[in-house]
Amino acid sequence: MKACSVVNIGVGFYCKLIAQVNTFADYIPPLFLRLILAIEFGESGIQKFHGVNWFQEISFPFPFNLLPPDISWNIATYFEMLGAVALLLGFATRFFSISLVVLTVVAIASVHWPAQLTSVSDLITGYRIVDEEGDGLGNYKLPLLYIVMFLPLIFKGAGNLSVDYLLTASAKKCRGV
Repeated sequence: MKACSVVNIGVGFYCKLIAQVNTFADYIPPLFLRLILAIEFGESGIQKFHGVNWFQEISFPFPFNLLPPDISWNIATYFEMLGAVALLLGFATRFFSISLVVLTVVAIASVHWPAQLTSVSDLITGYRIVDEEGDGLGNYKLPLLYIVMFLPLIFKGAGNLSVDYLLTASAKKCRGV
């Protein structure tokens, strides 16, 4: 009987602890995801803004190859910078998250994907941060991690510490919901 009682006390304590942690679930995780992604994409956008257009040297996949490299450069630059500010504020988070995922998928297909893919082994080798060997097998790990980090923001939203939350709460108040 005593062992069962100890287990029940332990389970009860665990449930109370989890309930306390869950009260922060809509605040802290989405905020940290937004901040990390904003820093990464903002930094990339600022580097492009102050850098030289290297998109001239890239072969973009269809339909992105229909745009001239200068236009693609500007789209990427401004979406990364505006998206970073929007993510910081939690404003139009789903729109900018989806936009930056599309931008990241294009980057993977154009720059990070293996140039020569002949086997599953080549694909696995490309799952790395940097192609230090210069073997042409890619380096798509970091952009893939960014895409995974965007998923909670796309499906669940910016969280309670965001402009999106304030706008939604204000709209509900006006409608009397």
